[in-house]
Amino acid sequence: MNLTKVVITGGPSTGKTSVIESLEQKGYPCVHELIRTMTAAEKNAGEENDFTTNPIVSVKDPKKFNQMLLDGRIEQYHTPFDADSPVAFFDRGIPDVHSYMNCFGQSYDKAFEQPCYDYRYEHVLLMPPWEEIYAVDNERFETYEESVNIFESLKKTYTHFGYQVELIPKASIDERTDFILDFLNLT
Repeated sequence: MNLTKVVITGGPSTGKTSVIESLEQKGYPCVHELIRTMTAAEKNAGEENDFTTNPIVSVKDPKKFNQMLLDGRIEQYHTPFDADSPVAFFDRGIPDVHSYMNCFGQSYDKAFEQPCYDYRYEHVLLMPPWEEIYAVDNERFETYEESVNIFESLKKTYTHFGYQVELIPKASIDERTDFILDFLNLT
């Protein structure tokens, strides 16, 4: 059986993690967001970084941080899954790294871009900005306006890499989970 790899992405505080957890509770294999752990580690490393916006621009060496993030997402892409599972969900995909770099005006070369062509997902599901549920926390620093800009950058970046992006409607966690499962013919 071929495994279908599905990215669930969106700007900060759009409900991705809650939906991923819902899918996981239903027994679907899920790969969790990597940047939260990396951001916490960077903050705990004793660096005097001022985290007032996205970590990729707040860390001491953004290029190194982005390379580590890209390498980590490639490693996540190769996660071994149960052979009986028809689908695996990823909380963000490899092109998210480029999208954020584009959104925050960081440059990169073609070699850094190549993994987006080499490691492909079958579906990309994008969550729109949703001001009513927006919140910041210890690893999420972007303003709501930045979240809107990130959403637009994600849509543009995934389209650039040849993906058809499907929008997930604003709804309850259960309704969003059902939408995803219906979309993938898993119900």
